[in-house]
Amino acid sequence: MLDFLNDLNAFLSDLINGKILIAVLIPLGLIFTIWSRGVQFRLFGSMFSVLGQGFQHETDQPSSFQALALSVAGRVGGGNIAGVAAALAIGGPGAIFWMWIVGLVGMATSYFECTLAQLYKQKEPNGDFRGGPAYYIKHGLGKKLGGVAPVLGFVYSLLLIVTFGFAFICFQSFATTSSMESAFDAPRLWSGIGLAVIVSLVIFGGVRRIASVAEFVVPAMAVFYALLGLFVLVTHLPQVPGALATIVTSAFGFNEAVAGGIGIAIMMGVDRGLFSNEAGLGSAPNVAAAAYVEHPAQQGMVQSLSVFIDTIIMCTVTALIILLSAQNYFGVDDATQGVLTQLALGDHVGDWAEYFIAFALFLFAFSSIMYSYYLGENAVDYYIPDNMLAVNIYRFIVVGFVVLGATVSLGDVLSFSSLTMGLLALVNLFAVALLFPVGLRVMRDFDQQRKAGVKIPVFDADKFDDLDINKEAWQLTERPSRHPG
Repeated sequence: MLDFLNDLNAFLSDLINGKILIAVLIPLGLIFTIWSRGVQFRLFGSMFSVLGQGFQHETDQPSSFQALALSVAGRVGGGNIAGVAAALAIGGPGAIFWMWIVGLVGMATSYFECTLAQLYKQKEPNGDFRGGPAYYIKHGLGKKLGGVAPVLGFVYSLLLIVTFGFAFICFQSFATTSSMESAFDAPRLWSGIGLAVIVSLVIFGGVRRIASVAEFVVPAMAVFYALLGLFVLVTHLPQVPGALATIVTSAFGFNEAVAGGIGIAIMMGVDRGLFSNEAGLGSAPNVAAAAYVEHPAQQGMVQSLSVFIDTIIMCTVTALIILLSAQNYFGVDDATQGVLTQLALGDHVGDWAEYFIAFALFLFAFSSIMYSYYLGENAVDYYIPDNMLAVNIYRFIVVGFVVLGATVSLGDVLSFSSLTMGLLALVNLFAVALLFPVGLRVMRDFDQQRKAGVKIPVFDADKFDDLDINKEAWQLTERPSRHPG
Protein backbone atom coordinates (compact mmCIF):
# COMPACT_ATOMS: atom_id res chain seq x y z
CA MET A 1 0.00 0.00 0.00
CA LEU A 2 2.81 2.40 0.91
CA ASP A 3 4.59 1.69 -2.38
CA PHE A 4 1.36 2.39 -4.26
CA LEU A 5 0.92 5.74 -2.48
CA ASN A 6 4.55 6.68 -3.20
CA ASP A 7 4.12 5.79 -6.87
CA LEU A 8 0.86 7.76 -7.06
CA ASN A 9 2.50 10.76 -5.39
CA ALA A 10 5.41 10.62 -7.84
CA PHE A 11 3.06 10.33 -10.83
CA LEU A 12 0.87 13.25 -9.75
CA SER A 13 3.86 15.39 -8.80
CA ASP A 14 5.46 14.80 -12.21
CA LEU A 15 2.17 15.53 -13.99
CA ILE A 16 1.46 18.75 -12.11
CA ASN A 17 4.96 20.20 -11.73
CA GLY A 18 6.54 18.73 -14.84
CA LYS A 19 3.72 19.42 -17.28
CA ILE A 20 0.65 21.34 -16.13
CA LEU A 21 2.43 23.96 -14.03
CA ILE A 22 5.00 24.66 -16.75
CA ALA A 23 2.15 25.17 -19.22
CA VAL A 24 0.42 27.60 -16.84
CA LEU A 25 3.02 29.41 -14.72
CA ILE A 26 5.30 30.91 -17.38
CA PRO A 27 2.57 31.79 -19.97
CA LEU A 28 0.46 33.50 -17.29
CA GLY A 29 3.49 35.43 -16.06
CA LEU A 30 4.16 36.56 -19.64
CA ILE A 31 0.52 37.66 -20.06
CA PHE A 32 0.69 39.63 -16.81
CA THR A 33 3.96 41.19 -17.97
CA ILE A 34 2.68 42.19 -21.43
CA TRP A 35 -0.71 43.55 -20.34
CA SER A 36 0.84 45.55 -17.50
CA ARG A 37 3.47 46.96 -19.87
CA GLY A 38 6.23 45.20 -17.99
CA VAL A 39 5.25 46.41 -14.53
CA GLN A 40 8.20 44.61 -12.92
CA PHE A 41 10.65 46.40 -15.22
CA ARG A 42 9.17 49.90 -15.63
CA LEU A 43 8.61 50.27 -11.87
CA PHE A 44 11.85 48.57 -10.83
CA GLY A 45 13.52 51.81 -9.71
CA SER A 46 10.40 52.95 -7.86
CA MET A 47 10.36 49.72 -5.88
CA PHE A 48 13.30 50.94 -3.82
CA SER A 49 11.65 54.28 -2.99
CA VAL A 50 8.45 52.50 -1.96
CA LEU A 51 10.54 50.15 0.17
CA GLY A 52 12.18 53.17 1.80
CA GLN A 53 8.79 54.53 2.79
CA GLY A 54 8.31 51.39 4.87
CA PHE A 55 10.98 52.63 7.29
CA GLN A 56 8.78 55.64 8.10
CA HIS A 57 5.58 53.79 8.96
CA GLU A 58 3.69 55.14 11.96
CA THR A 59 1.26 52.40 13.05
CA ASP A 60 1.40 49.22 15.12
CA GLN A 61 0.85 47.03 12.04
CA PRO A 62 3.88 45.49 10.30
CA SER A 63 5.48 47.89 7.84
CA SER A 64 5.98 47.29 4.15
CA PHE A 65 9.66 46.56 4.87
CA GLN A 66 8.85 44.14 7.69
CA ALA A 67 6.48 42.26 5.38
CA LEU A 68 9.26 42.15 2.78
CA ALA A 69 11.74 40.87 5.37
CA LEU A 70 9.33 38.18 6.50
CA SER A 71 8.60 37.03 2.93
CA VAL A 72 12.31 37.09 2.06
CA ALA A 73 12.81 35.03 5.23
CA GLY A 74 10.69 32.35 3.64
CA ARG A 75 12.41 32.61 0.29
CA VAL A 76 16.04 33.09 1.30
CA GLY A 77 17.38 30.09 3.18
CA GLY A 78 16.67 26.46 2.50
CA GLY A 79 15.26 27.30 -0.92
CA ASN A 80 18.36 29.25 -1.92
CA ILE A 81 21.04 27.14 -0.26
CA ALA A 82 19.71 23.57 -0.20
CA GLY A 83 17.07 24.07 -2.92
CA VAL A 84 19.54 25.34 -5.53
CA ALA A 85 21.87 22.46 -4.71
CA ALA A 86 18.99 20.03 -5.28
CA ALA A 87 18.16 21.69 -8.62
CA LEU A 88 21.78 21.35 -9.78
CA ALA A 89 22.04 17.75 -8.59
CA ILE A 90 18.88 16.61 -10.37
CA GLY A 91 18.45 19.00 -13.31
CA GLY A 92 22.01 20.12 -13.96
CA PRO A 93 23.16 23.74 -14.47
CA GLY A 94 20.37 24.33 -17.00
CA ALA A 95 17.83 24.24 -14.17
CA ILE A 96 19.27 27.55 -12.92
CA PHE A 97 18.43 29.26 -16.25
CA TRP A 98 14.80 28.19 -15.93
CA MET A 99 14.81 29.41 -12.33
CA TRP A 100 15.79 32.82 -13.75
CA ILE A 101 12.91 32.74 -16.24
CA VAL A 102 10.45 31.73 -13.55
CA GLY A 103 11.80 34.56 -11.39
CA LEU A 104 11.61 37.31 -14.03
CA VAL A 105 8.08 36.55 -15.17
CA GLY A 106 7.18 35.68 -11.60
CA MET A 107 7.94 39.26 -10.56
CA ALA A 108 4.79 40.32 -12.44
CA THR A 109 2.78 37.46 -10.97
CA SER A 110 3.93 38.38 -7.48
CA TYR A 111 3.04 42.04 -8.09
CA PHE A 112 -0.56 41.22 -8.92
CA GLU A 113 -1.16 38.50 -6.32
CA CYS A 114 0.22 40.70 -3.53
CA THR A 115 -1.68 43.77 -4.77
CA LEU A 116 -4.88 41.70 -4.70
CA ALA A 117 -4.04 40.47 -1.20
CA GLN A 118 -3.77 44.07 0.01
CA LEU A 119 -6.95 45.08 -1.80
CA TYR A 120 -9.09 42.37 -0.21
CA LYS A 121 -7.43 42.28 3.23
CA GLN A 122 -9.64 42.19 6.32
CA LYS A 123 -9.16 44.07 9.59
CA GLU A 124 -9.13 41.94 12.73
CA PRO A 125 -10.71 43.07 16.04
CA ASN A 126 -7.20 43.64 17.49
CA GLY A 127 -6.31 45.94 14.59
CA ASP A 128 -4.14 43.46 12.66
CA PHE A 129 -4.72 42.80 8.98
CA ARG A 130 -5.25 39.36 7.46
CA GLY A 131 -5.52 38.41 3.81
CA GLY A 132 -4.15 36.29 1.01
CA PRO A 133 -5.51 33.99 -1.71
CA ALA A 134 -8.26 32.45 0.45
CA TYR A 135 -9.57 35.96 1.11
CA TYR A 136 -9.37 37.30 -2.45
CA ILE A 137 -10.93 34.07 -3.69
CA LYS A 138 -13.81 34.44 -1.24
CA HIS A 139 -14.37 38.20 -1.61
CA GLY A 140 -13.07 38.77 -5.13
CA LEU A 141 -14.61 35.79 -6.89
CA GLY A 142 -17.81 35.56 -4.85
CA LYS A 143 -19.92 37.20 -7.56
CA LYS A 144 -18.36 35.20 -10.39
CA LEU A 145 -18.25 31.77 -8.78
CA GLY A 146 -21.05 32.03 -6.23
CA GLY A 147 -20.91 29.27 -3.62
CA VAL A 148 -17.85 27.74 -5.28
CA ALA A 149 -15.63 30.62 -4.10
CA PRO A 150 -15.74 29.82 -0.34
CA VAL A 151 -15.12 26.14 -1.12
CA LEU A 152 -12.11 27.05 -3.27
CA GLY A 153 -10.84 29.30 -0.47
CA PHE A 154 -11.25 26.39 1.94
CA VAL A 155 -9.27 24.08 -0.37
CA TYR A 156 -6.50 26.66 -0.78
CA SER A 157 -6.20 27.13 2.99
CA LEU A 158 -6.01 23.37 3.50
CA LEU A 159 -3.21 23.07 0.94
CA LEU A 160 -1.46 26.08 2.51
CA ILE A 161 -1.35 24.61 5.99
CA VAL A 162 -0.22 21.18 4.70
CA THR A 163 2.49 22.62 2.43
CA PHE A 164 3.90 25.38 4.62
CA GLY A 165 2.54 24.69 8.08
CA PHE A 166 3.83 21.11 8.00
CA ALA A 167 5.94 19.99 4.99
CA PHE A 168 8.11 23.10 4.52
CA ILE A 169 8.75 23.37 8.24
CA CYS A 170 10.06 19.79 8.10
CA PHE A 171 12.25 20.71 5.11
CA GLN A 172 13.76 23.75 6.83
CA SER A 173 14.40 21.73 9.98
CA PHE A 174 16.04 18.96 7.93
CA ALA A 175 18.28 21.41 6.05
CA THR A 176 19.37 23.11 9.26
CA THR A 177 20.02 20.02 11.36
CA SER A 178 21.89 18.31 8.50
CA SER A 179 24.11 21.37 8.19
CA MET A 180 24.76 21.47 11.94
CA GLU A 181 25.59 17.75 11.90
CA SER A 182 28.07 18.21 9.05
CA ALA A 183 29.75 21.26 10.55
CA PHE A 184 29.74 20.48 14.26
CA ASP A 185 28.97 16.77 14.39
CA ALA A 186 25.87 17.70 16.38
CA PRO A 187 23.14 15.04 16.57
CA ARG A 188 20.26 16.10 14.33
CA LEU A 189 17.61 15.34 16.94
CA TRP A 190 19.20 17.61 19.56
CA SER A 191 19.68 20.37 16.99
CA GLY A 192 16.02 20.01 16.09
CA ILE A 193 14.97 20.30 19.72
CA GLY A 194 17.12 23.42 20.16
CA LEU A 195 15.63 24.96 17.03
CA ALA A 196 12.12 24.12 18.24
CA VAL A 197 12.71 25.92 21.54
CA ILE A 198 13.91 29.10 19.81
CA VAL A 199 11.02 29.00 17.32
CA SER A 200 8.47 28.62 20.12
CA LEU A 201 9.81 31.73 21.88
CA VAL A 202 8.98 33.80 18.79
CA ILE A 203 5.82 32.33 17.31
CA PHE A 204 3.92 32.51 20.59
CA GLY A 205 4.41 36.29 20.38
CA GLY A 206 2.30 36.57 17.23
CA VAL A 207 2.91 38.19 13.85
CA ARG A 208 4.25 41.46 15.26
CA ARG A 209 7.06 39.71 17.14
CA ILE A 210 7.78 37.53 14.11
CA ALA A 211 7.99 40.60 11.84
CA SER A 212 10.23 42.43 14.33
CA VAL A 213 12.69 39.54 14.54
CA ALA A 214 12.73 38.98 10.76
CA GLU A 215 13.36 42.69 10.19
CA PHE A 216 16.80 42.36 11.79
CA VAL A 217 17.84 38.74 11.21
CA VAL A 218 17.07 38.40 7.50
CA PRO A 219 18.75 41.52 6.04
CA ALA A 220 21.93 40.97 8.07
CA MET A 221 22.35 37.33 7.03
CA ALA A 222 21.26 37.88 3.42
CA VAL A 223 23.72 40.76 2.94
CA PHE A 224 26.58 38.86 4.58
CA TYR A 225 25.90 35.75 2.51
CA ALA A 226 25.73 37.85 -0.68
CA LEU A 227 29.04 39.55 0.20
CA LEU A 228 30.69 36.19 0.80
CA GLY A 229 29.37 35.01 -2.55
CA LEU A 230 30.65 38.18 -4.19
CA PHE A 231 34.10 37.47 -2.75
CA VAL A 232 34.02 34.02 -4.36
CA LEU A 233 32.99 35.49 -7.72
CA VAL A 234 35.67 38.20 -7.65
CA THR A 235 38.42 35.71 -6.77
CA HIS A 236 37.25 33.41 -9.58
CA LEU A 237 36.37 36.14 -12.07
CA PRO A 238 37.96 34.50 -15.12
CA GLN A 239 35.84 31.35 -14.59
CA VAL A 240 32.51 33.17 -14.08
CA PRO A 241 31.67 33.69 -17.79
CA GLY A 242 32.25 30.00 -18.45
CA ALA A 243 29.99 28.99 -15.54
CA LEU A 244 27.23 31.30 -16.79
CA ALA A 245 27.63 29.92 -20.31
CA THR A 246 27.28 26.40 -18.94
CA ILE A 247 24.00 27.40 -17.26
CA VAL A 248 22.60 28.79 -20.54
CA THR A 249 23.76 26.00 -22.85
CA SER A 250 22.64 23.28 -20.45
CA ALA A 251 19.19 24.88 -20.28
CA PHE A 252 18.58 23.86 -23.88
CA GLY A 253 20.12 20.41 -23.65
CA PHE A 254 23.37 21.38 -25.40
CA ASN A 255 25.52 20.01 -22.59
CA GLU A 256 24.10 16.56 -21.94
CA ALA A 257 27.13 15.43 -19.95
CA VAL A 258 26.14 17.56 -16.97
CA ALA A 259 22.53 18.52 -17.67
CA GLY A 260 19.83 15.91 -17.35
CA GLY A 261 18.40 16.90 -20.72
CA ILE A 262 16.20 19.89 -21.48
CA GLY A 263 13.07 18.26 -20.05
CA ILE A 264 14.40 17.62 -16.57
CA ALA A 265 16.24 20.96 -16.57
CA ILE A 266 12.99 22.82 -17.24
CA MET A 267 11.05 20.71 -14.75
CA MET A 268 13.56 21.24 -11.96
CA GLY A 269 13.97 24.93 -12.83
CA VAL A 270 10.23 25.53 -12.57
CA ASP A 271 9.82 23.29 -9.53
CA ARG A 272 12.79 24.63 -7.55
CA GLY A 273 12.23 28.16 -8.89
CA LEU A 274 8.69 28.14 -7.57
CA PHE A 275 9.91 26.57 -4.32
CA SER A 276 12.56 29.28 -3.98
CA ASN A 277 10.78 32.50 -5.00
CA GLU A 278 7.17 31.32 -4.50
CA ALA A 279 5.86 33.70 -7.20
CA GLY A 280 2.39 32.48 -8.13
CA LEU A 281 2.25 30.11 -5.20
CA GLY A 282 0.10 32.48 -3.17
CA SER A 283 2.21 32.22 -0.03
CA ALA A 284 3.75 35.72 -0.02
CA PRO A 285 0.32 37.43 -0.38
CA ASN A 286 -0.59 36.13 3.09
CA VAL A 287 2.29 38.17 4.52
CA ALA A 288 1.85 41.08 2.11
CA ALA A 289 -1.73 41.57 3.33
CA ALA A 290 -0.54 42.05 6.91
CA ALA A 291 1.42 45.21 6.06
CA TYR A 292 0.32 48.82 6.51
CA VAL A 293 0.54 50.65 3.16
CA GLU A 294 -1.30 53.60 1.64
CA HIS A 295 -2.05 51.81 -1.63
CA PRO A 296 -2.31 48.10 -2.53
CA ALA A 297 0.10 48.54 -5.45
CA GLN A 298 2.88 49.59 -3.07
CA GLN A 299 3.08 46.16 -1.50
CA GLY A 300 2.80 44.56 -4.93
CA MET A 301 5.94 46.45 -5.93
CA VAL A 302 7.82 45.51 -2.76
CA GLN A 303 6.97 41.82 -3.07
CA SER A 304 7.96 41.85 -6.74
CA LEU A 305 11.36 43.16 -5.65
CA SER A 306 11.69 40.30 -3.17
CA VAL A 307 11.39 37.79 -6.05
CA PHE A 308 14.27 39.55 -7.81
CA ILE A 309 16.40 39.48 -4.66
CA ASP A 310 15.69 35.80 -4.17
CA THR A 311 16.07 34.34 -7.64
CA ILE A 312 18.25 36.65 -9.68
CA ILE A 313 20.69 37.51 -6.88
CA MET A 314 20.70 34.89 -4.12
CA CYS A 315 20.05 31.76 -6.21
CA THR A 316 22.61 32.82 -8.81
CA VAL A 317 25.22 33.43 -6.11
CA THR A 318 24.63 29.95 -4.66
CA ALA A 319 24.71 28.29 -8.09
CA LEU A 320 28.02 29.94 -9.01
CA ILE A 321 29.56 29.06 -5.65
CA ILE A 322 28.83 25.39 -6.39
CA LEU A 323 29.70 25.45 -10.11
CA LEU A 324 33.04 27.17 -9.46
CA SER A 325 34.01 24.67 -6.77
CA ALA A 326 35.62 21.25 -7.08
CA GLN A 327 32.48 19.53 -5.78
CA ASN A 328 30.75 16.87 -7.88
CA TYR A 329 27.26 18.36 -7.72
CA PHE A 330 25.50 16.25 -10.35
CA GLY A 331 23.57 13.22 -9.12
CA VAL A 332 24.61 13.41 -5.46
CA ASP A 333 22.37 11.82 -2.82
CA ASP A 334 19.87 13.59 -0.57
CA ALA A 335 22.25 13.93 2.36
CA THR A 336 24.98 15.55 0.23
CA GLN A 337 22.48 17.91 -1.45
CA GLY A 338 21.64 19.33 1.97
CA VAL A 339 25.25 20.35 2.66
CA LEU A 340 26.55 20.79 -0.89
CA THR A 341 26.67 24.60 -0.71
CA GLN A 342 28.71 24.69 2.47
CA LEU A 343 31.11 22.05 1.10
CA ALA A 344 31.54 24.13 -2.08
CA LEU A 345 32.08 27.32 -0.11
CA GLY A 346 34.66 25.49 1.98
CA ASP A 347 36.60 24.81 -1.24
CA HIS A 348 36.74 28.54 -1.91
CA VAL A 349 37.44 30.16 1.45
CA GLY A 350 38.48 27.36 3.77
CA ASP A 351 36.92 25.05 6.30
CA TRP A 352 35.56 27.93 8.38
CA ALA A 353 32.94 28.50 5.64
CA GLU A 354 31.26 25.24 6.59
CA TYR A 355 30.66 26.63 10.08
CA PHE A 356 29.43 29.94 8.71
CA ILE A 357 26.95 28.28 6.34
CA ALA A 358 25.74 26.05 9.14
CA PHE A 359 25.13 29.13 11.30
CA ALA A 360 23.63 31.14 8.41
CA LEU A 361 21.37 28.28 7.42
CA PHE A 362 20.29 27.95 11.03
CA LEU A 363 19.21 31.61 11.09
CA PHE A 364 17.67 31.45 7.60
CA ALA A 365 15.76 28.30 8.49
CA PHE A 366 14.70 29.81 11.79
CA SER A 367 13.22 32.83 10.01
CA SER A 368 11.77 30.61 7.24
CA ILE A 369 10.01 28.48 9.84
CA MET A 370 8.51 31.63 11.36
CA TYR A 371 7.30 32.59 7.89
CA SER A 372 5.85 29.14 7.21
CA TYR A 373 4.25 29.16 10.63
CA TYR A 374 2.51 32.46 9.91
CA LEU A 375 1.08 31.12 6.65
CA GLY A 376 -0.34 28.16 8.55
CA GLU A 377 -1.74 30.46 11.22
CA ASN A 378 -3.43 32.50 8.49
CA ALA A 379 -5.08 29.30 7.23
CA VAL A 380 -6.20 28.36 10.75
CA ASP A 381 -7.71 31.82 11.24
CA TYR A 382 -9.56 31.49 7.93
CA TYR A 383 -11.20 28.30 9.19
CA ILE A 384 -11.80 29.44 12.79
CA PRO A 385 -11.62 33.27 12.96
CA ASP A 386 -10.34 34.93 16.14
CA ASN A 387 -9.93 31.67 18.05
CA MET A 388 -6.73 31.77 20.11
CA LEU A 389 -7.22 28.20 21.36
CA ALA A 390 -7.05 26.89 17.78
CA VAL A 391 -4.02 29.10 17.07
CA ASN A 392 -2.18 27.91 20.18
CA ILE A 393 -2.90 24.26 19.36
CA TYR A 394 -1.44 24.88 15.90
CA ARG A 395 1.64 26.50 17.48
CA PHE A 396 2.35 23.38 19.52
CA ILE A 397 1.92 21.23 16.39
CA VAL A 398 4.45 23.41 14.55
CA VAL A 399 7.00 22.96 17.34
CA GLY A 400 6.49 19.20 17.02
CA PHE A 401 7.07 19.31 13.27
CA VAL A 402 10.33 21.21 13.79
CA VAL A 403 11.56 18.29 15.86
CA LEU A 404 10.13 15.75 13.39
CA GLY A 405 11.97 17.43 10.51
CA ALA A 406 15.28 16.57 12.18
CA THR A 407 14.57 12.85 11.75
CA VAL A 408 13.00 12.55 8.28
CA SER A 409 14.41 12.00 4.78
CA LEU A 410 14.85 15.01 2.47
CA GLY A 411 13.57 12.99 -0.48
CA ASP A 412 10.30 12.16 1.29
CA VAL A 413 9.71 15.76 2.34
CA LEU A 414 10.47 17.24 -1.10
CA SER A 415 8.38 14.64 -2.91
CA PHE A 416 5.31 15.29 -0.78
CA SER A 417 5.70 19.08 -0.67
CA SER A 418 6.24 19.29 -4.44
CA LEU A 419 2.80 17.76 -5.04
CA THR A 420 0.93 19.97 -2.57
CA MET A 421 2.91 23.02 -3.71
CA GLY A 422 1.90 22.39 -7.34
CA LEU A 423 -1.78 22.10 -6.37
CA LEU A 424 -1.46 25.25 -4.25
CA ALA A 425 -0.02 27.17 -7.22
CA LEU A 426 -2.74 26.01 -9.61
CA VAL A 427 -5.56 27.11 -7.30
CA ASN A 428 -3.91 30.50 -6.72
CA LEU A 429 -3.06 31.10 -10.39
CA PHE A 430 -6.65 30.30 -11.34
CA ALA A 431 -7.87 32.99 -8.93
CA VAL A 432 -5.25 35.59 -9.93
CA ALA A 433 -6.03 35.05 -13.63
CA LEU A 434 -9.75 35.67 -13.03
CA LEU A 435 -9.00 38.74 -10.87
CA PHE A 436 -6.32 40.12 -13.21
CA PRO A 437 -8.64 42.87 -14.58
CA VAL A 438 -9.17 44.07 -11.01
CA GLY A 439 -5.42 44.03 -10.41
CA LEU A 440 -4.88 46.10 -13.57
CA ARG A 441 -7.49 48.59 -12.37
CA VAL A 442 -5.66 49.04 -9.05
CA MET A 443 -2.31 49.34 -10.86
CA ARG A 444 -3.68 52.05 -13.16
CA ASP A 445 -5.09 53.97 -10.21
CA PHE A 446 -1.61 54.01 -8.67
CA ASP A 447 0.02 54.95 -11.99
CA GLN A 448 -2.43 57.81 -12.59
CA GLN A 449 -1.80 59.31 -9.16
CA ARG A 450 1.95 59.12 -9.69
CA LYS A 451 1.57 60.73 -13.11
CA ALA A 452 -0.49 63.53 -11.54
CA GLY A 453 2.40 64.31 -9.21
CA VAL A 454 1.19 62.60 -6.05
CA LYS A 455 4.31 61.60 -4.14
CA ILE A 456 2.68 58.77 -2.18
CA PRO A 457 -0.55 57.59 -3.87
CA VAL A 458 -3.42 56.84 -1.49
CA PHE A 459 -6.07 54.20 -2.06
CA ASP A 460 -9.63 55.56 -2.04
CA ALA A 461 -11.91 52.63 -1.26
CA ASP A 462 -14.97 54.64 -2.30
CA LYS A 463 -13.74 54.54 -5.92
CA PHE A 464 -14.03 50.74 -5.76
CA ASP A 465 -17.56 50.50 -4.37
CA ASP A 466 -18.42 47.70 -6.76
CA LEU A 467 -15.88 45.39 -5.08
CA ASP A 468 -16.36 43.43 -1.87
CA ILE A 469 -13.53 45.07 0.06
CA ASN A 470 -13.24 45.90 3.76
CA LYS A 471 -13.33 49.71 3.82
CA GLU A 472 -12.36 49.76 7.49
CA ALA A 473 -8.97 48.32 6.51
CA TRP A 474 -8.39 51.41 4.35
CA GLN A 475 -9.10 54.08 6.94
CA LEU A 476 -5.45 55.00 6.96
CA THR A 477 -3.58 57.34 9.29
CA GLU A 478 -2.63 60.48 7.40
CA ARG A 479 1.01 61.25 6.76
CA PRO A 480 2.48 64.63 5.87
CA SER A 481 4.06 65.50 2.50
CA ARG A 482 1.91 63.30 0.27
CA HIS A 483 2.20 65.89 -2.51
CA PRO A 484 5.31 67.64 -3.83
CA GLY A 485 6.04 70.95 -2.20
